[in-house]
Amino acid sequence: MIDTQLRRYIDPPLNGIAALLKRTSITANQVTIGGFVLGLTVIPALAFQLYVLAIVIIAINRFADGLDGAIARDRGITDVGGYLDIVLDFIFYSAVIFGFCLALPDQAIYGAFLIFSFIGTGTSFLTFSIFAAKRSLSTDIRGIKSIYYLGGLTEGFETNFTFLLMCLFPAWFWLIASIFGTLCWITTLTRIVTSYRLLNEAQN
Repeated sequence: MIDTQLRRYIDPPLNGIAALLKRTSITANQVTIGGFVLGLTVIPALAFQLYVLAIVIIAINRFADGLDGAIARDRGITDVGGYLDIVLDFIFYSAVIFGFCLALPDQAIYGAFLIFSFIGTGTSFLTFSIFAAKRSLSTDIRGIKSIYYLGGLTEGFETNFTFLLMCLFPAWFWLIASIFGTLCWITTLTRIVTSYRLLNEAQN
């Protein structure tokens, strides 16, 4: 919801790091994949209830997710890079919740609800981008991206903040997951309505 506003503060330092990395052979895709592989270690960290370690892993993964975009904008955005970025992001988000389900099996049903909710936000987001490309619809309100980004109540900042709350207050995982999952469904519904309107306008 506030990702667009945060970009003015996050992008400059990331762009600076990307400019420094231009002198190296490090690519955006390498940062994407490296951040993802490291990010998957959040599963055992959470399973063993090492919540501080989990916060560090999540933070590094999210940093890599921002840095790969800065490198891509500096050197040229590619379809492969955009594809990897989106697919691995969604897998990572679900990996975090899976880790909590392993740590708190008595609350796993709430984790299942949240992953179910991620399916709604993910499919409503990605399916629209396919037809937006077909209709040559585009927007740069969230920066230069490989695909059309639909906003909503639950974007990157809200998701990451939710993960932080879960790590800080694991006993309340059930409540946090329930609230955030509900917000995800509100996002899904608003995206469906917005997509319907935009695609109708583009076709007519």
